[in-house]
Amino acid sequence: MSNWQAWAALAVFAAVYVLIVTEWVHRVAAALGGAALMLAIGATDDRAAFFSTDTGIDWNVVFLLLGMMMIVGVLRRTGVFEYLAIWSVKRARARPFRVMAMLVVITAAASALLDNVTTVLLVAPVTLLVCDRLALKAAPFLIAEVFASNIGGTATLVGDPPNIIIASRAGLTFNDFLVHLAPLAALLTVVLLGMCRFLFRDAFRYDEDRAAEVMALDERETIRDPRLLVQGLAVLALVVAGFVLHPVVHYAPSVVALLGAGLLVAVSKVEAKDALADVEWPTLAFFAGLFVMVGALIETGIIETVSEALADATGGNPLAATMTMLGGSAVLSAIVDNIPYVATMAPITADLAHTVGDTHGHVLWWALALGADLGGNATAIGASANVVVLGIAERNRQPISFWTFTRYGIPVTAATIAISALYLWLRYFALT
Repeated sequence: MSNWQAWAALAVFAAVYVLIVTEWVHRVAAALGGAALMLAIGATDDRAAFFSTDTGIDWNVVFLLLGMMMIVGVLRRTGVFEYLAIWSVKRARARPFRVMAMLVVITAAASALLDNVTTVLLVAPVTLLVCDRLALKAAPFLIAEVFASNIGGTATLVGDPPNIIIASRAGLTFNDFLVHLAPLAALLTVVLLGMCRFLFRDAFRYDEDRAAEVMALDERETIRDPRLLVQGLAVLALVVAGFVLHPVVHYAPSVVALLGAGLLVAVSKVEAKDALADVEWPTLAFFAGLFVMVGALIETGIIETVSEALADATGGNPLAATMTMLGGSAVLSAIVDNIPYVATMAPITADLAHTVGDTHGHVLWWALALGADLGGNATAIGASANVVVLGIAERNRQPISFWTFTRYGIPVTAATIAISALYLWLRYFALT
């Protein structure tokens, strides 16, 4: 790849990022336009963009989203989300912060068992209904849930797609993630709750009349189609089991989601066109464009150059390497989606871990996972769950701007990364 193409690819990516940040152009148009320019200048080609597992569109992510969006769309017809909305509000006594705390904890816990994208697809509709019932702005609640999903997703191998890549490259197991990262994820969830109380303090407006109306409702009356609900929940349970049993059955999450969507449409009376009507097509198109652009940065060697510089800056010192990996991954994952970033950084991390040695080499993998997963909270395009929630909010006429998300994301990311740095230092250096 020639030098001018690398610089041109960097310029295109920077220009698209500016358009997304400023919202001068809709983010879908910006991403697809950027992808087209990357192809036009030869920074990538059709084979790399559409067929490469390293530099192309991650079809596993796209089809995972498609399948889960179809399942959620069918479930929405049953009234189950209204049921959950009323149930959760009544359990929280209609107090806004208690509602947010409940949703945050549920999201974080669910993201440890499911992937975080699936979790926000299930929780976001409930959140929108809760906020509508209580006359609250949905944006703070949705943003808090995104943070919780990315934090909770760090706890397990299946919680966040980058963790799967890391586990495969480093030979780590589900229990390895559970032992090393789950305690920290639990602590960070508690910290997030405390930060939410401060960051979103203006959103906790208690409307006594609205609260009384919700408390008087019977959530059981919201179920419109009990038979479809049973079918939907049965299929969803099978899909969740497929996700959790991935190490045993070896079906990719995308395959499990598509099988579940197909099965649900087949056994229910919902027509395929109706199930597809609820799919967030603009979100899928945005992902496709973003993957092509980041793939072009990989093809031209830009990401590898940055990653190698990150590795070289450590000088072989284990603690310096760990902290540089953590901080550098957090910054870079805020700019590009963390999935292609981790795919690029994994072989470099493996080489650096070998150089550092067996005593501290494994810590670099935890630093990479934490930096990539938590760094994704910094901006609206840092992680897949962020993009999905912004798409859902826009479709429900409650758009969340790039800067609105980032204004809250940066302090949350800074705090969680700082605590993670302290955790890594104490557990693997100071107390060993």
